[in-house]
Parts: sequence; structure tokens; C-alpha cells
Amino acid sequence: MRFVIQKDCYGTILKAWLVAISCIALLLWLLDPGIIRTVLIVLLVVFMGFVTWFHRVPERKALGTGNLVTSVADGKVVVVEKVFEKEYLKKECIQVSVYMNFFDVHVNYWPIDGKVTYYKYHPGKYLLAFHPKASELNEHSSTALSNGKDEILFKQIAGTFARRIVCYSKEGNEVKAGDQCGVIKFGSRIDMYLPLDADIKVKLGDLTVASETVIAELK
Repeated sequence: MRFVIQKDCYGTILKAWLVAISCIALLLWLLDPGIIRTVLIVLLVVFMGFVTWFHRVPERKALGTGNLVTSVADGKVVVVEKVFEKEYLKKECIQVSVYMNFFDVHVNYWPIDGKVTYYKYHPGKYLLAFHPKASELNEHSSTALSNGKDEILFKQIAGTFARRIVCYSKEGNEVKAGDQCGVIKFGSRIDMYLPLDADIKVKLGDLTVASETVIAELK
């Protein structure tokens, strides 16, 4: 099985490694050989491995074709409700939100084949991703996609620890479901806004796999 690192995360990994290596060098200098020094060094090596593994890009099947909308992110479904989307769609929609924890893949994938009709980056706060106002107040990127008939919107939302959103959206670009659309570095969430008549395929508490879990079927 291949192991690929997300290309926009090389700098983050390098910084983490430099900090860990500096700490290891300091421990070797300050502490005499012994169990405490050994344990601390092992923990730092594990940390280096975890940060590298965290930014992995797994192989995924692309199921978001036709009228099927797949999850943008790995994680847990924490919201399924009717809301008024006031930024771009400006109408009532079904919101489906997926929360990513530290152990989920944080690469994001296009949910359908289509055209990018809207993109905007919003600077903001870093509230906990579960906070009700996180989708409005936190740093986030908003992207709308059209498949020629329906239009959906999704937001990549930063959290308390997620301080960097990478988004490949560019208005007018044609995109393909299953291709990478960006990454959120460290735990956060995705909000998806779907038409009211969409057949929602997930419920609260469901675990999603980006590009493979069908969130909804469009009419």
C-alpha cells in the first residue's frame, strides 16, 4: 500500500520535525542516560511519526458521479438540519456537517463532478469546531459547485487547533469528484449545504469516508 504525504503539508511536517529534533538534542545535552531521558526521546520520535502520518493522502474510490454527492471529508456527522444559507445560495437548504478529529484524514475531496461557481475565503476566529457559530465566525473557505442542474455549497472551517486551510477552488474551473480540493491542517469540520429535495443518505453519528460515503442523492 502506498504512503503519500499531502504536498501542501511539507512545511508543517518540517517545522514539527525541527522542533522535535531540537528537543531531543537538548535532552541529550541536559539529562544523563536513564529511563526518563529514554522515555522523553521515544515520545518525541512518536510525535514526529504521528505528524507525518497525519498528513497522509490515502487512495480513494470516486463515487460522487451523476446525482450522488459524497463527503468532502473523513469524520463524524454532527449536524443534519434545515437551515437558511445566507452567504451565496440565499435559500433554505439541508446542512450536513462532518467533524474531523486528530486521527481522521484531513485531505478534502470534491463531492461531485461540476463547475466552481463561487469561492470566497473568510478570515476569522478559532472557536471549537463544535461551536454553533463556528461556521460563521471561524476562519473558513466557501465553495459552490454546479453540476449543470443543481448547485451545492461547502465550507472548510478552521477550529481551535486548525489554523491553516488550503483550498484549490477557483471560479470557473471544472472539477472531478474524488480529486483533492484542499486540506485543513489539524482537527476541524466541513459544512455542506444541499437542496431541500435532496435524498439525505446519512444521519447523526454516522462515520464518513471522503469521496466514498454518499451524503445525498440529488433529484
